[in-house]
Amino acid sequence: MEKWLNKVILEGNSVILEPLSESHEKGLAAAVSDGNLWELWFTSAPKPENVSAYIQKALQEYENDISLPFLVKNKNTLQIIGTTRYTNATPAHKRLEIGYTWYAKSFQRTGVNTECKYLLLQYAFEHLHCIAVEFRTHFHNFDSRAAIARLGAKQDGILRNHSIDSTGCLRDTVVFSIINNEWQTVKKSLEYRMRKSYYT
Repeated sequence: MEKWLNKVILEGNSVILEPLSESHEKGLAAAVSDGNLWELWFTSAPKPENVSAYIQKALQEYENDISLPFLVKNKNTLQIIGTTRYTNATPAHKRLEIGYTWYAKSFQRTGVNTECKYLLLQYAFEHLHCIAVEFRTHFHNFDSRAAIARLGAKQDGILRNHSIDSTGCLRDTVVFSIINNEWQTVKKSLEYRMRKSYYT
């Protein structure tokens, strides 16, 4: 059966998203250590020693056609910034989620996230012909919730007691989405924000 999610390189003005591979382990370990991202208990960032297993799981999900993981690089220096992916894909319904996103602390609040999301949303709506793209985040990740809302996504609801984390704590998951007939307006807004960040 033909895969829906096939490897692709997405390139913007300041970032490159390329398919994640085992060869990226060292660079991702360095990126996640920039700010000790695993210490944020409500994120998906792995400890440096767990990066290999993190990559292996992502690659297995790609083989199952439910995820397409990307490495995020600085376009000018080729420094590895972090990672993101399409996940929880349901090809029959043309839906997927953008998640497992984290960036080295020195690249946070720099416009990297806006451009990454723009590239991912553009490919999802204009090439994969999605009818909806979801974003999910921990209830207590208030920065992430605000960032998702700034993209133009609307909150669908909160899945209470959605999962149990590695420490046994219950997670409430906040679900957002952008649907296909909203994309052109969201696209225009994101392009305006990116132009401002490039020239101001």
